[in-house]
Amino acid sequence: MRVLVIGGGAREHALVARLAAEPDIGALVCAPGNPGIARQAKVAIIDPGNLDAVSELTERERIDFTIVGPELPLSLGIADRFAADGRLLFGPTAAAARLESSKAFAKALMSRHGIPTARFQTCETPDEAMATIASREFGFPVVLKADGLAAGKGVVIADDRSSAEAAIRETMRDRKFGAAGDRLVVEECLSGPEVSFFAISDGSRAVPIGTAQDHKRIFDGDRGPNTGGMGAFAPSPLVDGELEARIMQEIVDPVIAGMAAEGHAFRGFLYAGLMLTPNGPKVIEFNVRLGDPEAQVVLPLVAEPLLPLLFAAASGRLAQPRVRIGRGALVGVVLASRGYPESSESGRPISGIEAAEAVAGVDLYHAGTAMRGGQLVTAGGRVLTIVGRGADYGEAIARAYDGASRIAFDGMQYRRDIGRKALKFEV
Repeated sequence: MRVLVIGGGAREHALVARLAAEPDIGALVCAPGNPGIARQAKVAIIDPGNLDAVSELTERERIDFTIVGPELPLSLGIADRFAADGRLLFGPTAAAARLESSKAFAKALMSRHGIPTARFQTCETPDEAMATIASREFGFPVVLKADGLAAGKGVVIADDRSSAEAAIRETMRDRKFGAAGDRLVVEECLSGPEVSFFAISDGSRAVPIGTAQDHKRIFDGDRGPNTGGMGAFAPSPLVDGELEARIMQEIVDPVIAGMAAEGHAFRGFLYAGLMLTPNGPKVIEFNVRLGDPEAQVVLPLVAEPLLPLLFAAASGRLAQPRVRIGRGALVGVVLASRGYPESSESGRPISGIEAAEAVAGVDLYHAGTAMRGGQLVTAGGRVLTIVGRGADYGEAIARAYDGASRIAFDGMQYRRDIGRKALKFEV
């Protein structure tokens, strides 16, 4: 089978690395890819948001099956375009992708179908948002979310009225996130540990494929601004078989059934960001693709071929009741550029790749990297993810940080506490 993976980050590198070793792969292409991906697949430098270019690529490369990594092509309707052209693609339609591309849509769907989430109010204007804050209906701290896609940066947790009003002005009046902030969701702030829960759906049913916990804040101890993710570990020690069954029954299955009932059958990865509150799991947000850096620690634990699972789901024929998950633990540490998440430096030479890859139990995934004059250099905010695998969290942490210590580039920053919260669950 000739397979195309859309995207060029560490998530897509993890997908490519996994697929490259599978027996059903006849050819593997990634667009636009990155230098790490280029070692395992053919890369095509195109804009994933240019659906015409992607369509032409699939025809030129005689692609049988396409897997979409990032959210933007999905929100633009790449699945609809491929369906109209008679091409098979794994990922939801634009209407189904609104679970991620519109916070207001997702919250309304959950309200209609009784799916547990925080109380909320969708505000269409800055004045409405200001009035909602002034009413103190949700108290403080309060959560404010830009309705549309904002690269993981459109959420503010405001501790008081003045900071909430400042966030409203930045989002809705100053348009910090562009059109994504035309509407604002204001919701109560839930308390409890956060868990990422992943499933694959074929439009009528879903099967879980793993759990993880990520680290959003830039600094150790969960301090500083939110980022796209500074690291993750899998599986989450907070989710046992009983809780997994509850999440499927109360959240995942009702979402899949609700979307189908409303004419937007969901096929693809469903990522539920959950808060484990004293009253049970509640949805913080949905994503319609694998997370980054969660994909880098979740995918290696899937203990059966991935391609047949994705192909069956895309075809609407996901028959198996469960997916086998391997034992052990994985910890991923993100190496970021100076200034991230507000800015990033590019063009800084990277050294130590070979030394890190030589560490037993370590895998390395490229994100913001590029080749210039034969030298690997930085090309974005999050540069690399170093993943350590171990029999337990402690071993995985030690290996991940051993690998990270071998890498160097000017301005490199990373957290030193990724996975530490899992250690208290070790026997």
